[in-house]
Amino acid sequence: MQIRDVIHGSIRINPHELPIIDSKYFQRLRQIKQVGFGENSFPSATHNRFIHSLGAMETATQALDTILRNCPLNLSPTSSQRFRTAIRLAALLHDVGHGPLSHTTEIAMPEVQALQLPHFVSTAHSNPSRKATHEDYTLKMILDSDLTPLLEKAGRAVGVKPLHIAALIDPQIQLENGFFQELGFNFHPLLSQLISSELDADRMDYLRRDSLHTGVSYGQFDFNWLMENLTLHSLDGQCYLALQHRALYAFEDFLISRFHMFLMVYFHHKSVIYDEMLGQYFSSPDCDYILPAKIEEYCDLNDAHLSAHLSKNSNEWAQRISHKKPYQILIELHSGIPATQTARQNQEKLLSQVKKVLSHRRIPFLNVTSTSELSKYFGKPRHPIFVRYDNHYSAPNFIPLEQCTDLFQRYHEKRSITRLYVSPE
Repeated sequence: MQIRDVIHGSIRINPHELPIIDSKYFQRLRQIKQVGFGENSFPSATHNRFIHSLGAMETATQALDTILRNCPLNLSPTSSQRFRTAIRLAALLHDVGHGPLSHTTEIAMPEVQALQLPHFVSTAHSNPSRKATHEDYTLKMILDSDLTPLLEKAGRAVGVKPLHIAALIDPQIQLENGFFQELGFNFHPLLSQLISSELDADRMDYLRRDSLHTGVSYGQFDFNWLMENLTLHSLDGQCYLALQHRALYAFEDFLISRFHMFLMVYFHHKSVIYDEMLGQYFSSPDCDYILPAKIEEYCDLNDAHLSAHLSKNSNEWAQRISHKKPYQILIELHSGIPATQTARQNQEKLLSQVKKVLSHRRIPFLNVTSTSELSKYFGKPRHPIFVRYDNHYSAPNFIPLEQCTDLFQRYHEKRSITRLYVSPE
């Protein structure tokens, strides 16, 4: 079977994957927008998590096939198929736990202990009283729901179990068997990097997809060149993601593209104020919207359900969201612009003075700061990425990524946008 996609063309679906895609757990992603309130800023950005997840699966498949083709390790067809099945299912389901409007509603999630995750998952996360995230719901669906037996059946032929899929999405899950061991090497770090890292299938798909649907160019990068230059590096019995040195500049462009997408698209002032107003509603004493811990009930919730709830609620914030009457931007300040210390102090002074005047005149306002950074990789990454340098006179040399580019140092400071919104009335 094939699914036509605006980014990848034809995405091939294997027979054992169809029951998972057709399940209510995955189909609900059709009703969850990829960029939340983004369509208020970019009207064509109505694409959903469903097609993004299929795109991530296709991207992860291409990446793994390239790596296995380029690497010197001669995996058996059985092992290659085992890893391929696991990586496709992990990429397909990496977003299956998202709530309505994607990240926007995570503030309404219960404490993670209410989900009753399996013991080996909960012990990997030390704080049981923290709020649950969409990743926690994802693990719950994979490991302890009616989706679980479908995954067991899908992976039975090659020995892939739901636990193996979950361990690629959450590398903290420890495995006792040798599922990811082959030829004396542990492939778990490499495969998990294809699901979540500075160069993963998720980011490579959503940047291209969001860029297309929002009508901007910021998220565009040299996908084909990056993909063709992926490889691996084996070190101390572990296999890690690596990149041919000739694609290093393409990787730098990829990082900057993502950085600019956050600043110019995901942090657009309209998207930000709608997110903030929804947060204000969730914090209101009369808010009666909660995301249930029971998976079967959670699966009934989507964007339409939340919209219907807001439209029937008399709360001010719910009504503003429902009737598209947001607070309006009054002041916008960017960190680093202007660059002098004196100028920044003057900005802070101005912001403080305006807030004081607004408070004195009893004019409602919201103060929101959105913060982004080029990368969280620089420092102590869970799994390192390497750059492979080749020459004609000696064996390839693998160097840690952070030693091959100064981009992390040049962009080490977080960039923030502080905005003051006021009631238009």
